[in-house]
Amino acid sequence: MLLARHLRLLVGRPALRSHFHTTVPAWASRKVVQKFKLADIGEGITECEVIKWSVKPQGSIQAFDPLCEVQSDKASVEITSPFDGIVKELLVQEGEVAKVGEGLCLIEVDEDTAENSADLASAEPPKEQEAESYEEPVGVRRQHPLDPNYTPDAASTASSNVLATPSVRYFSRQMGVDLGKLAPGSGKGGRIEKKDVEAYLARGTVGGEARVEDGKDVVVELGRTRYGMWKAMVKSLEIPHFGYSTTLDLTAVHALIPSLNTHIPPHLLPPSSQPAGPPVNPSALYPAPTPEPVPSPSQYTRLTYLPILLKTLSKAMHQWPLFRSSITPSPSASVDSSQSKAKPTLTIRPHADISIALSTPTGLYTPTLQHVDRSSIYALSSQLKHLAHLGRQIPCALTPNEMPKRGGTLTVSNIGAIGAGEFASPVLVPGGGVAIVAIGRAKWVWDVDSGDGKGQRRLKVGVSWSADHRVVEGAELAAFVECWRAYVEAPERLIAEGV
Repeated sequence: MLLARHLRLLVGRPALRSHFHTTVPAWASRKVVQKFKLADIGEGITECEVIKWSVKPQGSIQAFDPLCEVQSDKASVEITSPFDGIVKELLVQEGEVAKVGEGLCLIEVDEDTAENSADLASAEPPKEQEAESYEEPVGVRRQHPLDPNYTPDAASTASSNVLATPSVRYFSRQMGVDLGKLAPGSGKGGRIEKKDVEAYLARGTVGGEARVEDGKDVVVELGRTRYGMWKAMVKSLEIPHFGYSTTLDLTAVHALIPSLNTHIPPHLLPPSSQPAGPPVNPSALYPAPTPEPVPSPSQYTRLTYLPILLKTLSKAMHQWPLFRSSITPSPSASVDSSQSKAKPTLTIRPHADISIALSTPTGLYTPTLQHVDRSSIYALSSQLKHLAHLGRQIPCALTPNEMPKRGGTLTVSNIGAIGAGEFASPVLVPGGGVAIVAIGRAKWVWDVDSGDGKGQRRLKVGVSWSADHRVVEGAELAAFVECWRAYVEAPERLIAEGV
């Protein structure tokens, strides 16, 4: 093998090529089979379910092309190929669970490529092969769409053969657009960009228009995220819900926000809004504490009501340990609860962990804000801005860091940011904590009960609660909400208690 390698190096020199009589079998590239393993995609993730394969056995694949989509407990990740080759075998089928470090598929690659992939161990070829490697004539590479000799056909215009990033491929699949119809794209080297797909959609040339003209029913398969919501809602039928609705007075909070906006920490402001430095250096004697920089998507210029409502909610949770608790997973979870003799238990957490219902282009997610009681209102606003930015990405950029396996004990749905509704009936799902609250749209109303009987104009917001009635009593939920109200309607208490 060493001699053959030296010969290939010699042949690569133009001055020596004429001294050798070459034939196709003699100078063909050698092939080896690599086992592509599932890497660690997040802290604490030990296994993932393969949701969808983007390749088929015996199909060719290019580097950075999507291999498959895997789903952990809450987040999904698209895995791409690290090299060019041919997929020989899928070791894990769709719907099956793969452990971290186990093989996902076998890919046939060039020997030189395999030598450069030191982090991937070579796998044994299928049993029907008689040798560990074999020789195959070097094939002609496919033409680039910008090649003058390029002639489109069914094979070359397929979506898998065009230049596009995995995120653009995912977006085109979600929109039902064939990337082969858009090649070449406007990007470098003919790469198809997201704006090319959006321009195609704006022209109204998607296949859905023809289906509307046909006047026939269309069967649409549920996406992965929406199907996950389907299963979660089915499981929610196991939980007896107790509902409770009321209104909170935000007038004092509304009056406080302008003052808070003028004192947003400089590192949380965008560069164009950051004030000039102090005239006197505060670090002249000793270095003053410097806050960690935050990315631009986490910066903002004004506060909203939500971070203040979350902070006051964490104060009420501190006084009510029941709402800092979660149902402890039972070792006999697979056994019918009616037949299990073990009594259920609750796990009380030392801090307030609150999940946020987040509507994204790819579906509904519930990222978690951890230790809300230890975060400032400014920091909570920055975290909410960051979560919203990640959720808007296609594919969704939320990771297990934002969506830990152990979510919040309470969930907040800010439906008031979408419509003008005041109340709702939120649904609590298993693993979603012990209660969920939907916050409606804040409105100015005339409150006849205030102002010494004369009435006053007040800013009110409707809140709708649903609690797990297996562990939360109706009186407990009502008292907890009143505790929350006491903080919301008198926000100066946060100052007295050191925020």
